[in-house]
Amino acid sequence: MAGLMPSTGRTRRDLITRATAVAAVIMFVVTGGQVLPKVLRATFGHGEGPDQILASAMLLNIALILLGWRRFKALAREVVVSRKVAAEALELAETDPLTGCLNRRSVNAAAEKLLEAIRPERRALAFALLDLDNFKHVNDLHSHQAGDAILRAAAERLRGLLPAGSLVARIGGDEFACIIPFDPRLPDQIDLLCARLVEQVGQVVEWNGMEIEATVSLGLSRSDSAANDDIQTLLHKADIAMFHAKREGRNRIAWFVPAMESELRFRSELEAGIRRGVSNGEFVPYYEKQIDLATGELVGFEMLARWISPSLGRVGPDIFIPVAEEIGAIAELSESVIRQALRDAREWDPRLTLAVNISPVQLRDPWFAQKLLKLLVEANFPPHRLEIEITESSLHENIGLVRSMITSLKNQGIRVSLDDFGTGYSSLAQLRSLPFDRIKIDRSFISSLPDSEENRTIVKSIVSLGQGLGMPVTAEGVESEEVLAALGGFEGLKAQGYLYGYPEPADVTLAGLRQLHLALERKEKAAAATPVKPRRARSA
Repeated sequence: MAGLMPSTGRTRRDLITRATAVAAVIMFVVTGGQVLPKVLRATFGHGEGPDQILASAMLLNIALILLGWRRFKALAREVVVSRKVAAEALELAETDPLTGCLNRRSVNAAAEKLLEAIRPERRALAFALLDLDNFKHVNDLHSHQAGDAILRAAAERLRGLLPAGSLVARIGGDEFACIIPFDPRLPDQIDLLCARLVEQVGQVVEWNGMEIEATVSLGLSRSDSAANDDIQTLLHKADIAMFHAKREGRNRIAWFVPAMESELRFRSELEAGIRRGVSNGEFVPYYEKQIDLATGELVGFEMLARWISPSLGRVGPDIFIPVAEEIGAIAELSESVIRQALRDAREWDPRLTLAVNISPVQLRDPWFAQKLLKLLVEANFPPHRLEIEITESSLHENIGLVRSMITSLKNQGIRVSLDDFGTGYSSLAQLRSLPFDRIKIDRSFISSLPDSEENRTIVKSIVSLGQGLGMPVTAEGVESEEVLAALGGFEGLKAQGYLYGYPEPADVTLAGLRQLHLALERKEKAAAATPVKPRRARSA
């Protein structure tokens, strides 16, 4: 009520002013009829002047009339200004100030009106949700001003391509919703239009002399009289389809189908389960044997993360690792499993090494080397027994940071190997400039070795390259005697694969080592527990 008081008081004053002005006009007519004739006669010398009281009353009436007129004009100006302010406030409430599109608050009401308008025409609505791919990368790399330029260009292109009567709204940071009337008998028109939207909106944008590109993923749903979905449900379905388009590789279109909803629900369960599982210790290390082909001896293990979920059961790393990377949980997950692996490996014979895979996401963390060293100190594990594996594809994201990190790790005595070699685009110059200790040949070349002369040539070349650079080579994916026999012609190889056994949990691994007399007994453990001091890191 307090907010209404100024307006109520102003209205009351306006009414008093108007009433006073009306009364002044009436009194002016009455007094003027008596005073003005006398004034005229007195002016021409034909009679006495008017009564002073009446003359004063008439002058007062004139003053009141002038006051009322000024107030009327001021009131009229206030009305114009108030209407303008109200219109601007309405526009701000309904539109996005950056792009001029509708905003999330107003799109529902606008879509409802559009739906009511097209019903008599027996037309349908298509709901297209567009998301700019890698938009955060654009902001981080080029600045938020560049991101704003991308958004404005996207909005302008959408308005230019959409047919008359369509709606376009910016409903999130880099998300746009388009609501398009169409003839349900001609659904192909929407497919063609959306293909043009993805193509045109994803074109490069020039900003400050640079060409910046942000492709588009688009999800589609449509109004259906049988389903009778509301606007929010249709937008939600389009959002699910858009998420599916991103999962399928981005820069593409996907129509909503009911199966997507189940997939998204499973995805949500995965995300929640991963976050919960890390803190609950559900991710555990399994160990795969590494064998020296020349002697047949066990020389170490590669640690592989496994998820034992109470609700989902045993979940494979090919499922949970990409999701953990996308939601930003991979670093915490990896560190928890490495911490367990270092404790487990302390019970092995000191000659055995431990190899650990590192996600490309972790390589972007400039503090990763320090975090790893902290884990080594906590576990009192000798750095020379640890080998970090970096995939070849991760070298191209930030070669400078990777080089600095590898140098920092090696300064501490940790060995670093290049994993999945042959699947990326590493150059000889990169291999020479990066101080790797080992090359691991991708399993895709090894598993088909007996049947592919081409793969045999590739493996021979990689082994020769490793020998020339002084880097030992490990063959992954040794799963049959035929593959093992094909590797017999190469010297200095380590091998790992299911031929030597499947990855096993810590207790089973330790039991096997005891049978081979490669596990430490209690006295040996105590002797091995001498604190390990990492060397002081030198700047890379």
